[in-house]
Amino acid sequence: MNATGISVKIVHYRSISMRVFIPKDNESHTEPRRNLNASTHDGTRPRQHHGTEPHPGLLWIHGGGLVVGSARQDDGLCARTAASLGTVVVSVDYRLAPEHPYPAAINDVYLAWQWMIAHGSQLHIDVNRLAIGGESAGGGLAACLTQRVHDQEGIQPIAQWLFAPMLDDRTATDRSLDAINHFVWNNQANRYAWNAYLPVAAGSQAVPKYASASRRDDVSGLPPTWLYATDIELFHDEVCLYAQRLHDAGVDVTLEHVPAAAHAFELFENTEPARQLLTRSRRWLNAQFELSLSDGDNNCSTTTSRSNAQQ
Repeated sequence: MNATGISVKIVHYRSISMRVFIPKDNESHTEPRRNLNASTHDGTRPRQHHGTEPHPGLLWIHGGGLVVGSARQDDGLCARTAASLGTVVVSVDYRLAPEHPYPAAINDVYLAWQWMIAHGSQLHIDVNRLAIGGESAGGGLAACLTQRVHDQEGIQPIAQWLFAPMLDDRTATDRSLDAINHFVWNNQANRYAWNAYLPVAAGSQAVPKYASASRRDDVSGLPPTWLYATDIELFHDEVCLYAQRLHDAGVDVTLEHVPAAAHAFELFENTEPARQLLTRSRRWLNAQFELSLSDGDNNCSTTTSRSNAQQ
């Protein structure tokens, strides 16, 4: 895992299991299951925690098109993020389609969010400094979860951290995309996944709330958002459009536009392009944690900014 000072605890709760990555200086407040021999190497300097000062927290949601994958596949990314930022990372296993269609996955990640807040003191985290993140289908679930939490009273995330998110079921209905050889994830796979997950056909008017993040009409009031897309992946247009809509609604947005890279390339963290992207993204997330700490509350920023955004 290449990260030092990180332990992981496996938690089973109702329909979900979670892998909880805990910074070393937090161990006296938790009961870690085993050590992950990992080291921080991306140059991000986490806030130094002393005494009983709580950590920020990140709820992480793995990818896999809503039909495959597990939390374990992102152990390296989660361990290095915990080490880099000095944050507790909760990586959730959610139920997969087609055996468990909507709303199983969104209900499971919402349950993980509730569990994280309810166990804030045991995890030694500051529940007013929580972020939600994910990759691919997990990024789409993270965006839907952020919307669902926004619509309810209670603790809000201070940021959403979305890696090449799967946001829009309507992409699957564009048959012209079938002829393009998108690396890693093509539109045939995309159409199968959406139709396996949704209770109605992809692209139909009756797609339910919190099933496809891009379907939301009003995106104002959502927290500061970091997201990226590559120029050769299937999700490029839907990611850029969602970023533009957030920006137009007054949300603080940072969009990374990565050229000539395959979908989910950041998971190959031993490559230089992935290291560079993850370093920038972790610095952004660390800045959100620091900003929320200095503000003393968890209100969302309403300033707008975009870096490397291209339409």
